[in-house]
Amino acid sequence: MRILDRSVYVGPSLYAHFPVIRLELDLGPLESWPTGRLGADFVDGLVAALPTLAEHGCSYREPGGFLRRMREGEGTWLGHVLEHVAIELQNVAGEQVTFGKTRSVGDDRPGVYTVVYEYAQREEGIAAGELAMRLIASLLPVELRPAGSVPEGWTFDEARDEFIRYAQRRALGPSTASIVRAAEERSIPWLRMNDQSLIQLGHGRYQQRIQATVTGRTPHIAVELASDKEETNKILASLGLPVPRQELVQTESAALRAARKLGGTVVTKPYNGNHGRGITINIGTEEEIAAGFNAAREHSRSVIVETYVPGDDHRLLVVNGELVAATRRTPGHVVGDGRSTVAELIEIVNQDPRRGVGHEKVLTKLSLDAQAALMLERLGYDAGSVPRDGEVVYLRSTANLSTGGTATDVTDIIHPDNRAMAERAVRAIGLDVGGVDFISPNIAESYKSVGGAICEVNAAPGFRMHVSPSEGTPRDVAGPVVDLLFPPGTPSRVPIAAVTGTNGKTTTARMLAHIAKMAGYTPGLTTTDGVYIDGQRTVEGDMTGPVSARMVLADPQIDLAVLETARGGLLRAGMGVPEVDVAAVLNVQSDHLGLKGIDTLEQLAEVKRIVVEVARDCAVLNADDPNVLKMSGYTDAKVICYVTMNPSHALVREHVRAGGRACALEAGVNGHMITLYDKGSHIPLMWTHLIPATLEGRALHNVQNAMVAAAMAFSLGIKLDAIRQGLRTFDTTFFQAPGRMNVYNEHPFKVLMDYGHNAHAVGVMADLAQRLDVSGRRVVVLAGPGDRRDDDLRAIAEAVAGRFDHYIVRRDDALRGRDGDEVPRIIAAALRNAGVPAEAITQIPDEQQAVDHALRGGRPGDLLLVFADALTRTWKQITKFRPEGAPPPAERSEPALLAAVPEDVALVDMDGLVRDERGIRFARESDD
Repeated sequence: MRILDRSVYVGPSLYAHFPVIRLELDLGPLESWPTGRLGADFVDGLVAALPTLAEHGCSYREPGGFLRRMREGEGTWLGHVLEHVAIELQNVAGEQVTFGKTRSVGDDRPGVYTVVYEYAQREEGIAAGELAMRLIASLLPVELRPAGSVPEGWTFDEARDEFIRYAQRRALGPSTASIVRAAEERSIPWLRMNDQSLIQLGHGRYQQRIQATVTGRTPHIAVELASDKEETNKILASLGLPVPRQELVQTESAALRAARKLGGTVVTKPYNGNHGRGITINIGTEEEIAAGFNAAREHSRSVIVETYVPGDDHRLLVVNGELVAATRRTPGHVVGDGRSTVAELIEIVNQDPRRGVGHEKVLTKLSLDAQAALMLERLGYDAGSVPRDGEVVYLRSTANLSTGGTATDVTDIIHPDNRAMAERAVRAIGLDVGGVDFISPNIAESYKSVGGAICEVNAAPGFRMHVSPSEGTPRDVAGPVVDLLFPPGTPSRVPIAAVTGTNGKTTTARMLAHIAKMAGYTPGLTTTDGVYIDGQRTVEGDMTGPVSARMVLADPQIDLAVLETARGGLLRAGMGVPEVDVAAVLNVQSDHLGLKGIDTLEQLAEVKRIVVEVARDCAVLNADDPNVLKMSGYTDAKVICYVTMNPSHALVREHVRAGGRACALEAGVNGHMITLYDKGSHIPLMWTHLIPATLEGRALHNVQNAMVAAAMAFSLGIKLDAIRQGLRTFDTTFFQAPGRMNVYNEHPFKVLMDYGHNAHAVGVMADLAQRLDVSGRRVVVLAGPGDRRDDDLRAIAEAVAGRFDHYIVRRDDALRGRDGDEVPRIIAAALRNAGVPAEAITQIPDEQQAVDHALRGGRPGDLLLVFADALTRTWKQITKFRPEGAPPPAERSEPALLAAVPEDVALVDMDGLVRDERGIRFARESDD
């Protein structure tokens, strides 16, 4: 039994719309050993290790269903068992996950299963799968146990506790988790910024941040004051608030002098400690004070000695100036029964199912450590002592839940004076979220009559005791924090648009981002060549996966996100966001088939369909592609918008007549008009020949891309004039759309460069080459990625065969498993088989040499169509090429450019560009 492959999906994927882990598991010989054959010993051992598996319903939809499944008939296979164990281990660690499914890969791979299970935290989920494998292996008969699967001396109990501690170190703490839940209840998105507790609530420019219960609005000075216990004491005393008298000391002798000066019993505590560490209370002898000083010195160089105030320890939580919860805290303790030792009593208390490791459960298990031993010693006890019946034996001097204390909610009985006192104290320090540690003999009576004192004011107060008290009513203390950061009516989300498809998605995403910018937004854009914030590339590389999506949404500038979403990212890690406002699918064409288990167009469509499955407001679908059209049945979006270049499309016509949304291409006297339909309205948008990216309407693929971008912009609520302006000012220069139909006209011949790398994209560009007016020859430089199937490479050749006068075939720099000239050989052979004369084909494997050959062979009036892989390098090669004997290009200044523009043409100055009324671009600086 071994894991062949593992994928961690951070968002919507083929398997679920939430985070899951997918394992490809090979059972090997264990395929012949389902649980029924393994017998009762295996099942009983599994249940003994994880008793809560009895709650799993499995296919029977009721508690006990999974155990029944394992015991009935031949039982179930170990892949299915692994799924359930991995889920339950996370539940044991304090997470709440339930989803899982296991399926056989197929008859051609017997014993291999796809195991999918939900996870809450990535590393914890991975570790849960690994521990599940080890537990299952440990329960197998020795002769069936995979070699090396169970280390010598390994025990599940130790491994489980270690896993719980590992999980809790990586999981959100109770306070942070409660704020995240409160945000989710208010539909506020969140992102985890690191492995600790730094959380971003909201997206883009609307974001707020928290770290535990410190917010982005918590003043730094207030946190510093709260950490300075001496200064806090002085400030509160100056306002007449009740505080103990105290002295700050650095030596043991100074501590003894301070105690004598204060009189009575005292408390020693670290100057800047937390979680009750190093605090010793109610001490009076020199030995006790010395011990208390040294305990505090372990946590701070300076020690506070203060008067001891008798009473119960209370935590009063104040958020945004108002008390939201009050809790009485009791230190960890045991109660004697006259028979059991202290150690036995601790064991009995720890059997309480509410107690767990760390923050795993409502309460923390008691431990018999050095501090407990010190407390026992003060009573003349040790671990073997037997307290009398009813005697309370404290194991801690402080009441923190993290050390085994208990909490009782007293919010409903706190006296108004005590409430007002806590609110004044937190305001005095300046905290937006603060916890007041208040000692009082009776919280229901005013401190003015019964006494009491504020021991500390805490920044980043823990919420655990209030959210899950040991006794009393749980309080929603996280909700007020979220309301503080996002008052009702305050935006937290930015509009998110996702674009996918085999071809055209980069251009469409760029068009949409440009439209948004023209509309006054600050867009964040992810594409195959990088991440762009407000039009500036901030990260270079293929950025079409979930990491780049989160990168954009975390940027504090953006107020709209456009996410190009590629097949690779969806298959590798899922989407980076759980939902989008508008999603579009352009087409589903043959590309990347045979990779990652995707062998057919139908399977590829299922992958690309994910973006519309999670669309909330609108799904924009290409009605001219049958595989895309079928996706309309898989979305819960409020609106479906069909895009068609066929004005006679029967389904779209019925959709429009029913008041649906659509974008259609309609013929008119002046050419073709992009037209929107919505709720019975007919909205002519603009003529295609006015869109520079369409080359006066000849580039039909960019006409379609413009239609999809317009439909998405309209569905995002962008005004029509801004859509028109965006399309008018978007062109296909290398600087605005690198590798997407870039035209260079400065040579005696025209050069058209494109990134097309599949048969459909290549065919579209070949069609365009036929529609362009060419007085000379048509020449193509052609290639195909090495990781495509031989049939895909032949299809690329067939897409151009017979359409050009000469063919130069090459390979990409990255061979991707092919021999050096294998790709050009396959393409050349396919061209010959398609009827292209051998003398019209030239094989030059190296890309730079192939492009150079085409450029040097160019004649006046020719059209060179270059399919490029290294885009920047090839574009520079094209623009810097100088035919032999040609003089260097004359430098032309901007005034010279402007002088060449007719007087009746209106100039528009945008983003440092000058354009004429048709959107033709003039650079302010040279392209170099």
